[in-house]
Amino acid sequence: MKIAIFRKAHFNAAHRLFNPKWDMEKNKEVFGICANPNFHGHNYEFEVKVMGELDEDSGMLMDLKVLKELIEQHVELRYDHKNLNLDLPEFEEKIPTVENICIEIYNILRTHIDPQFELQIRLYETPRNYVEYPV
Repeated sequence: MKIAIFRKAHFNAAHRLFNPKWDMEKNKEVFGICANPNFHGHNYEFEVKVMGELDEDSGMLMDLKVLKELIEQHVELRYDHKNLNLDLPEFEEKIPTVENICIEIYNILRTHIDPQFELQIRLYETPRNYVEYPV
């Protein structure tokens, strides 16, 4: 019997959307106010969805406490109250768009969640803007 569990989490972080290959005019054209040289921040909310076969012996897919701890240890502590452009090596050469952040969160958690389970991340940059990976 296939089932899914979800865990919600959050972090607050600053970032700047800026491509160093472009001049400031092109960056403002593409990224608007998000190209501000002084950065800006978001209160990111995200959902982790784990899918797979229900364990008949335990009645669980995965221990939600374990999932909570993985998210706290590997994502929230890593990203919370950080400047994504300056503090995280994964964004040294990658623009920290909501899409790229979502993919990075997936990549981090994928290494810690049993491969028998499917994994999906939904990341809200604002209450009205979100991305999912994978789709």
